Amino acid sequence: MKFNGETATAFADDDEDGDCVEKEDDLILIKSPVSPPQPKRIVVGYALTSKKRQSFLQPKLLDLARNKGIVFVAIDVKQPLSDQGPFDVVLHKLTGKEWGHIIEDYRQKNPNVIVLDPPDSIKHVSNRQSMLQDVADLNLPDCYGTVTVPRQLVFTKDPLSLPDEVTKAGLKLPLVAKPLVVDGTAKSHELFLAYDKFSLAKLEPPLVLQEFVNHGGVLFKVYIVGEFIQVVRRFSLPDVCKRELSKFAGVFRFPRVSCASASADGADLDPSVAELPPTPLLDMLARELRNRLGLQLFNVDIIREYGAKDLYYVIDINYFPGYGKMPGYEHMITDFLLSLGERKHKKELLS
Repeated sequence: MKFNGETATAFADDDEDGDCVEKEDDLILIKSPVSPPQPKRIVVGYALTSKKRQSFLQPKLLDLARNKGIVFVAIDVKQPLSDQGPFDVVLHKLTGKEWGHIIEDYRQKNPNVIVLDPPDSIKHVSNRQSMLQDVADLNLPDCYGTVTVPRQLVFTKDPLSLPDEVTKAGLKLPLVAKPLVVDGTAKSHELFLAYDKFSLAKLEPPLVLQEFVNHGGVLFKVYIVGEFIQVVRRFSLPDVCKRELSKFAGVFRFPRVSCASASADGADLDPSVAELPPTPLLDMLARELRNRLGLQLFNVDIIREYGAKDLYYVIDINYFPGYGKMPGYEHMITDFLLSLGERKHKKELLS
């Protein structure tokens, strides 16, 4: 008789303790249940601002991660990164050229470690001109709807010449003005709504000007974590009618519009406004942007033109957004990290 499942025993019963009792003639063998293999621990080194640590590394995420064998370890930015770890994944959102050089050098020297995300890719979406150009260049099938970007103008010159530049570009009022550079500060997420072109001279370049699109006052935040996608509704700027254009003048400043407190999920909304974009459309958009941007952690702000059921505009892309504001984010993040740990293990076996 052989053990470890190589040959069958004569017969088997379970004793009252749950151990398997095998009997053959007068020989009785007691085997304890085989414990399942323990999952390999995944070590995630993180370099985040204190604000991002507080919003992202919430107790509910840390508890679930610990139960799944994921450990978060703080990176000491004052010490050489190569002396720390070893890490399976490096998660970072710090700014500055020096940090960019450090993380890129580490990424090159440790090809099996998964770095979220490459500094050059992050830099690409810190500029609203380059981030939306990737969307404009997409050629998605339109069977589920059309995805595009609003007509826009990038302006970096003397603000006094801005009204003339708007006229030359043929942009229609009202216009949404946003800072060109997204640097993680609250100011970089401010926006202004201009009802007349002459008041634009009061703004401070560099700016991106976008034609305002009526969208029922609701935008869709599409959170992307690798191949995982989740969509939430947020209240946005209200629609603007033509009568208002004749009544109002000037530039109106708005703080960050689509914060968690402005959630429109569960609100009593017109179904034509509240209906989420089709899942196949979002899947295609997320896949194409992941490939073009070279990013795993980002979100896309989308609006649907009011009265046009299948015409969507991407108005912003944010790197490593506030996932902690998203319901159930901890499950999405931990599942993603587990998939990265599995990918790293496979890479090591092949190398």
